Amino acid sequence: MQFSNVIGQQVLKKELPELMQDNRLAHALIFLGKEGSGALSLALAFAQFVACEKVNPPAGAKKGTSLFGESSPVERIRVMDSCGVCPSCIKAQKFVHPDIHFSYPVVTKKAGTPPISTDYITEWREFISFYPYGNVYDWLQFIGAENKQGNITANECNDIIRQLNLKSFESEYKILLMWMPEYLGNEGNKLLKVIEEPPPNTLFLLVAENESLILQTILSRCQLIKVPPLKTKDIEEALISRNNTEAATARQIASVSDGNYREALQQSRHADEDWQSLLREWLNAIMKTGPIAQTRWVEEISRLGREKQKQFLRYFNHLLEQAIRLRARAAVGGGLPEKEQDFATRLNRIAGIEQQEAIIQELDRAAYYIERNANAKILFHALTIKLYHIIQDKIVFLPD
Repeated sequence: MQFSNVIGQQVLKKELPELMQDNRLAHALIFLGKEGSGALSLALAFAQFVACEKVNPPAGAKKGTSLFGESSPVERIRVMDSCGVCPSCIKAQKFVHPDIHFSYPVVTKKAGTPPISTDYITEWREFISFYPYGNVYDWLQFIGAENKQGNITANECNDIIRQLNLKSFESEYKILLMWMPEYLGNEGNKLLKVIEEPPPNTLFLLVAENESLILQTILSRCQLIKVPPLKTKDIEEALISRNNTEAATARQIASVSDGNYREALQQSRHADEDWQSLLREWLNAIMKTGPIAQTRWVEEISRLGREKQKQFLRYFNHLLEQAIRLRARAAVGGGLPEKEQDFATRLNRIAGIEQQEAIIQELDRAAYYIERNANAKILFHALTIKLYHIIQDKIVFLPD
């Protein structure tokens, strides 16, 4: 993957090549970005950039500086992206370069055999080819893990150490790209020595979403690259050019995707869903029609499946945020579609800012529990009761 294939992130696409070519690069980097921000895509593009023969050519006549600042017989050409056509780039684009190794959460493939990433290398290549903005849930479903918990095991750590102690096959550098180091338990401490004192010309690229879940012993040994959420305009353009989404639909989806391209793709597949009617029905059941209508609505939402439930909650959150903005500006407008603008205005009539912020917190909490397989009926029943008390009695619930 080239930097030119990465959605948005113009600042990092400029800084990363400069970081390397100015010899300011650590041996281990963590690309830290929320789901759908493109942290994995950036790491893949950077790995290809390092392996590219035009960027790091074989030893030549002129003397220059190596990737980490040591003396090297190579004079480096200052470029801002991999060439995409040399043998190394072609292999990297197919994820078959022998000096770019991958590590990621896996489950046991054969009973009694400790799982390692190479058990799933064929599936991994296919997954990142088609879903470079996917999350761990997508990956585990892709490999048929069902409800099993993925892990990066002690056996995997041993295999990483073995691979990195081998001589590189083709490239000047050996690269380990680890996706989701949050799934490393204490066995990750096995990697500390090889990260702190790596074999010559070895580069660690870790791609993470949650800094607090990474082992502090590993975090402290890595250079942090913060990947911001994508800009709304970048998501809109990507939906139009890559997903063939209609411009008006792309604009609407991008505005509610919260910088998450994966979420935008999910929403584009259900762009014809009438979330507003479902939301209107819910609010009427909460405020007017009572328990029977609420139970009927909960039955309906619980049949939609987890992804649609999360999209619905995000849509409601989006409308509440727009309602707060409209109230703060004390005016209508702001680029919302007419129906959404009218709905946001109505939300301002039934709930004040404090109540709206409390509802947003409850919706975020509900989405968190849905992601973790909470029972949908129980969750939405509880959420319905909470929203009633927030709106009707102006009660704000404290976090658990």
